[in-house]
Amino acid sequence: MKKHSTVDQDYAEFLVDIRTRIRSAQTRAALSVNSELVLLYWHIGNDILKRQDEQGWGAKVIARLSHDLSREFPQIKGFSSRNLKYMRGFAAAYPDEAFVQQVAAQISWFHNCVIMDKLKDLVKREWYIRQTIQNEWSRNVLVHQIESGLLDRQGNSVTNLERTLPALQSKLVFEILKDPYNFDFLTLGQEFSERDLHQSLLTHIRDFLMELGVGFAFVGSESHLEVGDQDFYIDLLFYHLQLCCYVIIKLKAGNFVPECAGKLNFYLSAVDDLLRQESHDQPSVGILLCKTQNRIVAEYALRDMNKPMGVSTYQLMHALPENLRSSLPSIEELEAELSGMHEESGE
Repeated sequence: MKKHSTVDQDYAEFLVDIRTRIRSAQTRAALSVNSELVLLYWHIGNDILKRQDEQGWGAKVIARLSHDLSREFPQIKGFSSRNLKYMRGFAAAYPDEAFVQQVAAQISWFHNCVIMDKLKDLVKREWYIRQTIQNEWSRNVLVHQIESGLLDRQGNSVTNLERTLPALQSKLVFEILKDPYNFDFLTLGQEFSERDLHQSLLTHIRDFLMELGVGFAFVGSESHLEVGDQDFYIDLLFYHLQLCCYVIIKLKAGNFVPECAGKLNFYLSAVDDLLRQESHDQPSVGILLCKTQNRIVAEYALRDMNKPMGVSTYQLMHALPENLRSSLPSIEELEAELSGMHEESGE
């Protein structure tokens, strides 16, 4: 009985302390400033952890705390049992308060919950937190980047950047390249041409820019260059605002072949001469996107090229085989079927 009384007394003091902290946070920031909210949640989670560890409080304390806090602060929706468990997990994942204050608290609580749910590795968690801060990702974009394995894809291209650019610029350019690029927003069949790929990317240019990453500005499609009284056309031309350079993208529907690197090298030379402003533009960069590649062949192909470029593959959404696609009912057929069902049921 005495033990039960002690627990109740400890809990009462604990509840008073949390109430005080919440009111203090409300006063300082009306509980709307994100960093204050995330830090408050960390402190609550940390206190729950300590009491469960040091004083043997059981799991039921979370339900009790949720009930009391929700009654005390009915206007605040963040004190459900589920969210309190997230707070406890958040504090367990990041025991260093300084890291929480300086890094994790710079993104929303919901972003943090997504990262905790989808990633268990602390290094990966921190990487995605910092990328969210840097790129100002929405929650949906963050989910997409995690599920597409951005960390494992970034900086995975075959390049010649170390040999063709100064060290700092080489590192920065390398970080914007990926392999493979994720084009799951395209619905191309099993067989498609470079023209099909080109047009599909233009149709979904917003999704394409999201996959390329922050800083890419679309300049043009089939951009015209005149060299030696002959006409040449670049598949896709971009300008990277942070790197201050033109980025040429050449598309390949099939496997990488060494001749593609030579053509891309030619385009880079022409853009540097005809479009680049030496007063403020850095050397142009080329990206060759192909369906498949042999990395050894790509490395040999880029070895003696004097313009900075990378070779990457792309992945498409897994399309249904043509024979299955042709057997699927059309929208009109589905509507007719549904209409018939309604008539039979007397609706």
